[in-house]
Amino acid sequence: MKVLGISGSMRENGNTAQLINVILDGVKEAGIETEYITLADKEIRPCTGCEVCKERKWCVAEDDDWAAIMEKVLDCEVLILGSPTYYYDINGHLKNFIDRTYSLYHDRKLAGRKGVAVTVCADRGCERALETIEGFLNTHEFSYLGYVCGKGYAPGDIRKDGRAMQKARNIADSIVRFLQPED
Repeated sequence: MKVLGISGSMRENGNTAQLINVILDGVKEAGIETEYITLADKEIRPCTGCEVCKERKWCVAEDDDWAAIMEKVLDCEVLILGSPTYYYDINGHLKNFIDRTYSLYHDRKLAGRKGVAVTVCADRGCERALETIEGFLNTHEFSYLGYVCGKGYAPGDIRKDGRAMQKARNIADSIVRFLQPED
């Protein structure tokens, strides 16, 4: 798969999901394969800090949804990762997902992909949430294709944020240009 969008929001079709899907829809329109995953219905346990992953090169917690999703991340060329803003940062569910990628860090298994960060906040805090996602992307040596910070509280409010909607469409265009460069 070429482009994978993951929403860390616990609202299955909340503002974060909608903003990510604006990007994915723009990419799909160009005929590029995409997939969307919501973590809302997934169980992602936290990292226990056991350090066994250093030897096994994979997270040893095997009884949740992390591994199946991570296989898709490993197969994508572009990852769009998004979170709502909780107390000026990403939500805990996405943080669990990110923390478990420590198991892939030792061999730089995620390096070389492209990444996009998406955050949504009701009022303030998007920037710090964005920094957390950027930290994940930078640590794993993704090349950065950009970000979108949007504002919205109730489901659907993000559609009223014209700046975020336009930026999402621009990010989609950037992804298309990357994956389908003109000759």
